[in-house]
Amino acid sequence: MEQLKVTLVKSLISSKKDQIATARALGLTKIGDTSIQPDNAQTKGKVQKIIHLIEVSKA
Repeated sequence: MEQLKVTLVKSLISSKKDQIATARALGLTKIGDTSIQPDNAQTKGKVQKIIHLIEVSKA
């Protein structure tokens, strides 16, 4: 199964509460945190919500 590598590159300070919750759901709390997520519709929806704060690549 395909996987995505998601890395937080910008701060969550001054982000909306739902964006912070989405980042936490992806396992991202601090700048530089990286998590491996499955490449499915749920993950892609989360990524689109905070795309301006993260970098995404194939794992």
